[in-house]
Amino acid sequence: MSAQCCAGQLACCCGSAGCSLCCDCCPRIRQSLSTRFMYALYFILVVVLCCIMMSTTVAHKMKEHIPFFEDMCKGIKAGDTCEKLVGYSAVYRVCFGMACFFFIFCLLTLKINNSKSCRAHIHNGFWFFKLLLLGAMCSGAFFIPDQDTFLNAWRYVGAVGGFLFIGIQLLLLVEFAHKWNKNWTAGTASNKLWYASLALVTLIMYSIATGGLVLMAVFYTQKDGCMENKILLGVNGGLCLLISLVAISPWVQNRQPHSGLLQSGVISCYVTYLTFSALSSKPAEVVLDEHGKNVTICVPDFGQDLYRDENLVTILGTSLLIGCILYSCLTSTTRSSSDALQGRYAAPELEIARCCFCFSPGGEDTEEQQPGKEGPRVIYDEKKGTVYIYSYFHFVFFLASLYVMMTVTNWFKSAFHLLLC
Repeated sequence: MSAQCCAGQLACCCGSAGCSLCCDCCPRIRQSLSTRFMYALYFILVVVLCCIMMSTTVAHKMKEHIPFFEDMCKGIKAGDTCEKLVGYSAVYRVCFGMACFFFIFCLLTLKINNSKSCRAHIHNGFWFFKLLLLGAMCSGAFFIPDQDTFLNAWRYVGAVGGFLFIGIQLLLLVEFAHKWNKNWTAGTASNKLWYASLALVTLIMYSIATGGLVLMAVFYTQKDGCMENKILLGVNGGLCLLISLVAISPWVQNRQPHSGLLQSGVISCYVTYLTFSALSSKPAEVVLDEHGKNVTICVPDFGQDLYRDENLVTILGTSLLIGCILYSCLTSTTRSSSDALQGRYAAPELEIARCCFCFSPGGEDTEEQQPGKEGPRVIYDEKKGTVYIYSYFHFVFFLASLYVMMTVTNWFKSAFHLLLC
C-alpha cells in the first residue's frame, strides 16, 4: 500500500493525477476538493511568509543567530542587514508574485467545462511545478526595475483589489449565515433545542458586535475632539441596527423566509471588525495641551507598545481571511452554493439539522463515487462537468492576495511609509 501511495503522490506532484490522503485511516477525497485544498495550502504558505517578513522579532533573531548574516545579505544584494527582504516593500513584492500566479491561472482556466481538457489537467495536477512557479514569481518580483514607481502604483492596485475582496467576503458571510440559519431552523420541527441554539448563537453575535462598538467608543474617542471617529462609530452602529430591523421586517420575511437575526448578527460582527480596522489605520491626531506640549489623542494608550492595535487588526484580518478562503474551498465555489447567493434555497423540510452544517451528509457535488484508475483513494468527480468554476476560483484568490497584502501592511498607513523610505 505504501508503494502505491508513493506512486500516487508522485503522479500528483509531477503529473495530472489528483492528490489523495495517503494514510489508510483517512477517507477517500474528491479531486475537486483536493485541488482547492492544495491551492489554499499554497496561499496560506505565502501568507505565513508575509507575516514573518513583517515581524521585527524574526529579523532581529536572524541577525543574532545566523553566522555571517551581514556578509550573506551583501552577497545576495539585499542590503547590509537584508532590509530588502523584510518589511512593507518585501510583502508588496511577494504578494505581487502570488497575485500574478493566480491571475495567470484565472486566464488559463476560462470556460473549462470538464476535467478532461489539457488546461483542466494543468489546473488539477503538476503541484511540484506549480510550487516552483509560485516561488519563482514571488522571487522575481524583487528584481523589478524602478522599485519606487512599482510600489507606488501597486499599492493603489492592492487597495482596489482589497475593497473588492471585502465585498466577496461579505457575500461569503451572508451565504454562510443563510446556510446556518436554514439548516438549524429545519431541526426545530423535530427538536425544539435547535431554537435555543439559534437564540444563543444570535445573542453571542450581537454581544460581540455591541461590545466591540462600546470598546471602540471608549478607546478611540474622547469628550473633546475625535469627531471623525464618533461619526464613523455612529454611522456603522446605526447601519447594524438598520439591517437587523430590515432582516425581520414582514416585507423581507415574505420574500426571503430564511432571513433572520442570525444573518444580521454575523454581518454586524463583520462591520465591527471593519470599523476597528479603519480606526486603527487612521493617523493619530496631535493637539496642544494646556502646557503647550504635543499630545496624541483618539488612539488607545497601550503604554510602550504603540502598535498593539495594529498587530491585533493584522491577526484578526489574517484569521478571517484564512477562514473565508477555507470555507470558499469547501463549499462556496461550488455550483450548488451559487444558488444560495442568488436567493434560491432548498426547502427546509429537505434539510437535516447538523452542528457541522457546511458539509452534506452524503457529500454534495459529486458525480461519481467510484475510484479512478489513476489513484484508488481519489474520487474523480468532474469527468462530466466541473463542480466549481475554475476561473472564478482563481480570481477570488487573486483578490485575496491583494487583500492580504493590504491587511498585513495595515493598508495605506504602511504604504505611506513606503514613500518615505
